[in-house]
Amino acid sequence: MTVDPRTELSEFLRSRRARLSPDDVGLPRYGRTRRVPGLRREELAQLAGVSVAYYTRLEQGNGRNVSAEVIDSIARALRLNEAEHTYLRNLTNCPYSGKKKSARSQVRPTLQHLLDSVGVPAYVGGRRADVLAWNPMAAALFGDWGQLQPRERNWARFIFLQPSYQQLFVNWESKAADIVGFLRMDAGCYPNDPELTALIGELSVKSELFRQLWAKHDVKEKNFGTKLLRHPLVGELTLQYESLRMPAEPDLFFTTYYAEPGTPSAEALQLLASWGADATRDGVSVKTQG
Repeated sequence: MTVDPRTELSEFLRSRRARLSPDDVGLPRYGRTRRVPGLRREELAQLAGVSVAYYTRLEQGNGRNVSAEVIDSIARALRLNEAEHTYLRNLTNCPYSGKKKSARSQVRPTLQHLLDSVGVPAYVGGRRADVLAWNPMAAALFGDWGQLQPRERNWARFIFLQPSYQQLFVNWESKAADIVGFLRMDAGCYPNDPELTALIGELSVKSELFRQLWAKHDVKEKNFGTKLLRHPLVGELTLQYESLRMPAEPDLFFTTYYAEPGTPSAEALQLLASWGADATRDGVSVKTQG
């Protein structure tokens, strides 16, 4: 499966237009009977303050030389949320796309030292939802990623191809949707990344849920939130997570998971930390999928 920027732009705009009705945006219902749900192109163009011909060219995938002001107007007309607005901008002019290399980023030694000094599960992720570096507590919580080849250290492969991760995340389908939304956002900036294309193709073949979620064209950029896990050694944990983009290396994200002090989840994390290597060895399985 290839990621074609023109097709991505066209299908994304069509899908967002289809979810709106005239009632949603305060337009009267008149004229010929609607055969399909959603706003018509001329209605969307009117709301965005552009010509129908201009918007039609954009929806056909011609996103070259589109000003930021026009993109912002169309985003407002389509009622896009923040992540969707960012994705639309990325499809026409991604601020990070100047970095063309598709190889996995190398984590600086100082970042690894920082990971090791953090007293909670933490890891550094990169493009394609790759896991690039982590600390022992992350290994105790999520599994020993060191057993895997670099290509297999990937959240999308974990979530869609590893049954143990489907058991680990209580709201597994929500986590799956988050991952697909992240990959879709990534594709907006790096449509020519061969490893991303290969990953999307592999998951499309191996996972029906992935195919369904990918077809929705939803995008997400969740930088914080709550996850409920069911760990095989310490049971259920309610953990908060924070994910920060590295300013000097925008492909990289520093992610931590932590529990509210004094809660059973905080005690469970302390148990995992004290068990160390034993917890890593006996915890979540991360066997390579063949």
